[in-house]
Formats: sequence, structure tokens, C-alpha cells
Amino acid sequence: MSVYDDEPAEAAPPSRTPRVLAVLVGTLLLVGGAIFLMRGDEPPPAATPTPTAAARPSPAPATKKAAPTPEPAEPAEAAPRRAATRPAPEPEAAPAPRADLATVIVESDVPGASVFVDREFVGTAPVTLKDIAPGTKRINLSAEGFEGVQRAVEVTPGEQTVTLRFKEVRLNATVGVSHKHGVGGCEGTLRATVDGLSYQTSNKGDAFTLPYAQVESFEVNYLEKNLRVKQRGGKTWNFTDKAATNADALFVFHRDVTAAREKLAKGFTAAR
Repeated sequence: MSVYDDEPAEAAPPSRTPRVLAVLVGTLLLVGGAIFLMRGDEPPPAATPTPTAAARPSPAPATKKAAPTPEPAEPAEAAPRRAATRPAPEPEAAPAPRADLATVIVESDVPGASVFVDREFVGTAPVTLKDIAPGTKRINLSAEGFEGVQRAVEVTPGEQTVTLRFKEVRLNATVGVSHKHGVGGCEGTLRATVDGLSYQTSNKGDAFTLPYAQVESFEVNYLEKNLRVKQRGGKTWNFTDKAATNADALFVFHRDVTAAREKLAKGFTAAR
């Protein structure tokens, strides 16, 4: 054994573990006591209700079916319903015609005749022409099977009716003539109307007025420039045109008179 063996060994330091555990335990106790004291002042927790079976909705009470209402018997015949009548709308007032214009109604004895005013077609008879400017208008009518008729009409403001007739005869023709007879001669005017022929002259012995029934001969000779008139059972007159060297005016006069006499013989109305 060495000398060091003779010295006593140093004592081992005591363990700290028990102390630490003791401190921890004490701390836990203090904390637990404090918590217990604090919770002592709170109200006790409400009792949790015991869960029961989920409440089921109670079934609705059964609805009693109403007894069927008997259908009413159909009437033997339903009364007809009257449609609601609405009052008729009041007609709009027509605009008043202008005082400075004219309304011309053109009529004819042949319905559907074509009407022309100043050579412009305006419709078929009867026709109403509105807003016509005043003045002289030439109205012509034409219809199948008839000679055309025409008339110069003086249109004035307002409304007027013009009637043109195909079955009517109008005649007012004149021509200046010279009459030569055995000794000398005379001059005058030969005139024709629907009533007959007349010769107006200063020589009263040669003047005459003859209805067509008393005219035996009425002839024109264009080459001889002569118009011959013979009274039935009486005198004869030979006329020449005093204003021209040809028989043109005598030919036109003879044509118009002959056409008028033919219409009168067919029963046309004489317009006087």
C-alpha cells in the first residue's frame, strides 16, 4: 500500500434530485389549490339533458274529403249573348272647300263616258272635280258608238254641274253668204239651228225661215263653190261664200247641218 492509500477518500457530494422533485410537487399542489379555490366561485354546470329519440313530426290530421257537389243540369238551350255594341265613331268633318276654287260635277246621259278637261283625262262620268281654278275650261266626252261631245264652260268659284249629252243635238252654225238671183243679188247671213234654216238679209224678198220639214233640197257643190237650198214646193236659193274664193266655209256649214238633221231623225233630243 502506498502512502496515498493511507489518506481518507473524499466524500461524494449529495444528490440534488430529491430536492427538485420536492419543489415540483409543492408547486403543483399550490397551483392545484389555487385553481380549486377559483373554480369554487363559478356556478355548477347545467345538467346535460339525456338524449332522447329525435322528435318526429306528428302526422297531420286526415282531411275529410268533401262530398262532391252535384253538377247543375244544363239548360235546354243557352240564351245567346249579345255582343257588346260600341258607339260608332263620329265621322271626321270634311275640310271646307276653298272659297277661291271650284268644284265641277260632270254628268252624261251615257254612264261611263270618258271625261277630258283641257285635253287631260280626269275620269269617267259621272265625275266630281275638286279644287278647280276658275276660268274657261273645255270639257270633252267620248263614248263608244257615239260622236264625241264638247263644251266650253266658264268655271266660277263654288260648285256647279255640267251635263253633256250624246243623245242630244246642239246646232248653232252661221256663215256669211252672197245670194245671186236672176236680177242682181244680195248679201246676208245664213244660219242653222236645231229648228231649221234662216237667211237674214236686208232684202226682205229673199229673207226666209224654214223648218227642216219644209226644206226639200240642201246640197253643196264644192267645185262650183255653191250651196243650194230649195223650199219644198217653193223657191230656190244659191249661196256663195262672200268672204272667200273657195267653198270651205260652205262645206263645213253643210256638214254640221246634215249631221244634226240625221240625229234628229234618229230621235235625239234637240237642245235649244
